[in-house]
Amino acid sequence: MEGFEGCPVVPLDFIDDELRRLAEAGLERRLVAVTTRQGRTVEVAGRTLLSFCSNDYLGLAGDPRLAKAAAEALERYGLGSAASRLVSGNMTLHETLEARLAEFKGTEAAILFCTGYAANLGTIPALVGRGDLVVSDRLNHASIIDGCRLSGATLRVYAHCEVEGLERILKRGSRFRRRLVVTDTVFSMDGDVAPLAEIVEA
Repeated sequence: MEGFEGCPVVPLDFIDDELRRLAEAGLERRLVAVTTRQGRTVEVAGRTLLSFCSNDYLGLAGDPRLAKAAAEALERYGLGSAASRLVSGNMTLHETLEARLAEFKGTEAAILFCTGYAANLGTIPALVGRGDLVVSDRLNHASIIDGCRLSGATLRVYAHCEVEGLERILKRGSRFRRRLVVTDTVFSMDGDVAPLAEIVEA
């Protein structure tokens, strides 16, 4: 079989086979369309359902004050920045929000990321790199793990919330230029809370 300009076409039958296998095992994922504003309840296919899967923990997504402010910002700034912040997409509303967040947290500065995933991919490699050690809880979020790998630092993993294991790794890691311990605070999959005070002492 040949495709574009004589390039061979790779048969993709294996994808159909895998999708069939997943469906037979009851593991096929399908997107569910929500037709209302997100909240404690959502409407799906005409049914009102309780939502136990939202990450809108503070209920801000449906707050009418925020919707009004967003509409005003949309009117003033348009639908997007049209460029990355490093080029010409840095807007006064970005800088104002960062300044207010820094003031609220009592820090000299703050930086915005579009997602938590982007924050971990941007922050961890900025703090450590080759010649450094990054130590990660075994059950950290995938974005933390990806940030650790992207950094180029040597990665060591300790058993979930086990400070003794963390201490052993840190003691053996004295040859590294810098050592960074990275942990979720509240682990999203099981609700465990990291023993931060003990981790700081380690």
